[in-house]
Amino acid sequence: MVPKVVFGAGSFNQLGTILAEKRKHEKPFVFLVDDVFENNAEFTTRVPSHESDLLIFVSSEEEPKTKQVDALVSQIKEMFEKGVSGVIGIGGGTILDLAKATSILLTNPGKAADYQGWDLVYKKAVYHVGVPTISGTGAEVSRTAVLTGPVRKLGINSDYTPFDQVILDPDLTETVPNNQWFYTGMDCFIHCVESLNGTFLNAFSESYGEKAYELCLEIFNDTKLSKTEARAKLMMASWHGGMSIAYSQVGVAHAMSYGLSYVLGTKHGIGNCIVFNQLEDYYPKDVSLFKEMVKKHRIDIPSGVCADCSETEINTMIDIALGLTPLWENALGEDWETKIDRETLYTLYRKM
Repeated sequence: MVPKVVFGAGSFNQLGTILAEKRKHEKPFVFLVDDVFENNAEFTTRVPSHESDLLIFVSSEEEPKTKQVDALVSQIKEMFEKGVSGVIGIGGGTILDLAKATSILLTNPGKAADYQGWDLVYKKAVYHVGVPTISGTGAEVSRTAVLTGPVRKLGINSDYTPFDQVILDPDLTETVPNNQWFYTGMDCFIHCVESLNGTFLNAFSESYGEKAYELCLEIFNDTKLSKTEARAKLMMASWHGGMSIAYSQVGVAHAMSYGLSYVLGTKHGIGNCIVFNQLEDYYPKDVSLFKEMVKKHRIDIPSGVCADCSETEINTMIDIALGLTPLWENALGEDWETKIDRETLYTLYRKM
């Protein structure tokens, strides 16, 4: 679990004080910041970087990749032979996952792709801090850093992945565009649905999943909430949803969206929405609720994204999806291979 958390409007201003205690002599901090803030002087002046620190603005237009992590690690090692005091990720799921993965590869040999899987990391990562600027992914609390590698999209799942410190400041999510707010919020909703309906469910994950699910319904169905209240509640829903899947697992929607992302580069939040829209056979009640929320907020869920895909591309999507054994086992049970086949997935992908 993340050992230290600060929550509250304006809490981002505490980051400098927190980092001061962790700064090591002649070892700078590395800040990975979503480039959406690059020309936002009001925000960048609040980032507590020193002259010796490295501030890198990173695009979140594409899902994070193993080669991107390798390039960042190489750059940092070349610049700072004595090492760094820590890595701070400020942004959405893409930036937070890059920060987690980079912190791991700074202390573990090899390439990022070597650690895609479960419990393959054997050395503690450098100190790393997460500051989410959008709510829903759960990346701020999860034990995984999801990366697209040369042969698959899969997380670095380990006990060394979670952040050492997280700052949850709802004010930082104020400028998130409406569609993105919905797509990422639905990522949280789908986390809850897949956790609560899965075979890996236990009392620990259930308690977090139920609270996050309840918050999501309140946020996306209750128009009486003020924007300030909704921002704070969604930030906590993201946290609880991430905790729920950390101690259980996700399911069909995530498995299939990984296939979409690997082949088409579809962003995670919107990819989950595209997939979940077609999963009535697996989560009937919640897909119906999802469609109601889409209609209420007048959100556009893309269709026809697989219309021009070749047979090879569809088969690659299926290969990626079926390779995620724990997700299918959680969704369908230990005998999942008798309940799902390539033909079913082919039909579902073509419907997208």
